[in-house]
Amino acid sequence: MTARIAGNDYRSLTPPALGSWTPSLRVSVVVPAYGDQEKLDLALAGLAVQTYPAALTEVVVVDNGSSPPLRLPALCPADTRLIVCPVPGRAHARNAGLAAATGDVIHWLDSDVVLDRRSVEAHMRWHHAAPYLVVTGYLRFTPAGLPAPEVIAAADDLAKLFEPAEPHAWLVDLVERTDGLTANPHRAFSLHVGGATSVNAALLAVAGPMDTDLILGQDTEMGYRLAQAGAVFVPEPLSRAFHLGPTMRMRDKAPIDRVSHAFVADRIPSYRWLRSHPARQWKVPYVEVVVELAGRPGKGYTYDEVRATVDAVLAGTLPDVAVTLTGPWDRVGAEGRSPLKNPDLDLVLIRGHYAHEPRVRFADKVSATSAVPALPSGPPDGSAAPGPAWAVPYRLWLPAGWVPGEDTLARLLDLARDEGYGLVSVLLAEEDDAAGGDGDGGAGGAAGTGSGSGSGRTVVKARLERAAAFARAAIVLEEGEDLDDAVDDTFGVIWVDGETYGFAPEAGVLTGRRGAYRARAEAAAEVARLTKEAERLREQVAKWRDEAGRWRRSTVELRREVGTLRRELAAARKVVQYGLLSSVRRAITRRR
Repeated sequence: MTARIAGNDYRSLTPPALGSWTPSLRVSVVVPAYGDQEKLDLALAGLAVQTYPAALTEVVVVDNGSSPPLRLPALCPADTRLIVCPVPGRAHARNAGLAAATGDVIHWLDSDVVLDRRSVEAHMRWHHAAPYLVVTGYLRFTPAGLPAPEVIAAADDLAKLFEPAEPHAWLVDLVERTDGLTANPHRAFSLHVGGATSVNAALLAVAGPMDTDLILGQDTEMGYRLAQAGAVFVPEPLSRAFHLGPTMRMRDKAPIDRVSHAFVADRIPSYRWLRSHPARQWKVPYVEVVVELAGRPGKGYTYDEVRATVDAVLAGTLPDVAVTLTGPWDRVGAEGRSPLKNPDLDLVLIRGHYAHEPRVRFADKVSATSAVPALPSGPPDGSAAPGPAWAVPYRLWLPAGWVPGEDTLARLLDLARDEGYGLVSVLLAEEDDAAGGDGDGGAGGAAGTGSGSGSGRTVVKARLERAAAFARAAIVLEEGEDLDDAVDDTFGVIWVDGETYGFAPEAGVLTGRRGAYRARAEAAAEVARLTKEAERLREQVAKWRDEAGRWRRSTVELRREVGTLRRELAAARKVVQYGLLSSVRRAITRRR
């Protein structure tokens, strides 16, 4: 039974302790190199003394057109080969080494990186635990002078030779702020760096070789495709290595990011911040919406139903979308003299209406997301083209005639991404079997129908599928198990109500760009008016506050005057009373 890992939480695995286990997998260490024979000699010296069995280790050094040509030194692993790749570029050299490799695991290694003697073993113990892992060691960048290869081979601790050194800062930061890539693992694939990363060879065969059209960022782009193929990314602190000198990125980060981002934005939909343009299209879209024309017994969907669905998808707040219409397009031929009598008129209308829309393509059928190929048994041959169709991270199966709201796709994708779900099933309606269909609505099937529980009713649904989740599920799937159950185990499945997310059974009024612009302009004008009114009210309130302050001051003064008058009145009363009493006394005295 293949071990199951939920999300990227590899902590459910327990790899064996170093030195206490018996390995069986072969590893191919692929070392692309261009010049700098001295550093290559040190890298090979470090490989020659690894604790992983030499009988299970091969090294493929790829000379990428060095002048003078590179050579293999005396101190190197026994099974070391030197091949030549005359086409310049690290991606070409990597692919040449990948094609020549025969191991169960491919370990990328730069020619200026020296591995600690336990590093390969630290990687390989993980690969024995699960067949879909990507393991990266911890690099440190040293300014130290270069020792002799024999010194490298004799050292029990490379730190004594190369410290002080700088850590791989951004990698360490990524690992630390994501709890070892187990929390919020959306960018875990960024861990795939070429300096010291190992990958299951079968997983690489599914993902495909390096993209040679990229100038920079090839490692990250391959990491993304590995994630789409179901990979789990593991940082391994026991695998230590020293990079001889700083990297090009450490010297020129800003210009390198500028070049890299210009290309990877087209290929990595997960980098949403690189796709901030409100209307641009990209090589790999964020979501593919599959609308199947055939979905009801005895008939398909009409032009009006298909157009209502497709137009709403294309007019939504998420422009990073592609639409695939599946149907018998081979029946659409040259139109005759009586187009209104054509039994395939709706097909003709659909094809003609979207023939020149670049975001819409036509296909006889679409392979289910569940058809992401399972891991093959043999090593990769390096012939697969990069960027397979399932590099699109999400696919929505949507029955024609159901119309998403303007923000529906974006909301569903936010739910799937933020909560990490592998499948979001959307309940659209329940229909009588006579009105609906009798399909089972399984993964990749007609999304519009799904069998009920013997009640004579059919569930109409849409399915938002995460490609990486279905790829992982296909790897761990047991015989007789439903694929959705495996997706639930590894990523999670949720049902939501279609009406809550804005789906409607009929077309609404679409807001075009001009209309949206006018609405924004009107909203901005209203905001300006309300802001001005609020400012006027603030000024009025300030005026009232000043007036109230004056009233309070007047009240205090009045209170003081009243107090004075009261005191004067009391004094006057006393004087009057005293004077009256004295007069009475004098009158009494005189009478006596």
